[in-house]
Amino acid sequence: YLINAGVIAVIFFGGLAWQTRNMLPTDGQFAPPLTGATLDGELYDLEGAGARPALVYFFAPWCRICAASAGNLNRLRRWRDPSDIEIIAVAFDWDTAAEVHEYVERHDLNVTVVLGDPGVSRRWQISAFPSYYVLDDEHRIVRRDVGYSSQLGLWLRAWLI
Repeated sequence: YLINAGVIAVIFFGGLAWQTRNMLPTDGQFAPPLTGATLDGELYDLEGAGARPALVYFFAPWCRICAASAGNLNRLRRWRDPSDIEIIAVAFDWDTAAEVHEYVERHDLNVTVVLGDPGVSRRWQISAFPSYYVLDDEHRIVRRDVGYSSQLGLWLRAWLI
């Protein structure tokens, strides 16, 4: 059983390493700029979040895995006070803002939603959905991941900042 568990662990962690290979490193570099229009028509700038940690979650409205994890993002927002952590969802690969708005309503997202553009995608090196980065209170990248994250997984990653 120990050998089987070891093989499964190697496959699992190897898969994670392969999925995140093109993302920004977690070596303490500062996150790139993040600005854009929100669904409310306001201008969002990550710099305005101040000196607090942040979770930046990148999604596409058509993405089923994103839809499956939307509830986990909502629960994280309920568990962590907005003064403790900034949570931003950035929409990519959308045709109209109405499409993103419908996704947000359908999943009752209770976080700031920014309409992403190709420039943001390039700067943040987003190549799959969902992707997310966890930033410390100086907005240095401390964690990153691609794919579904459980409620507990998101909470632990955001809590351990």
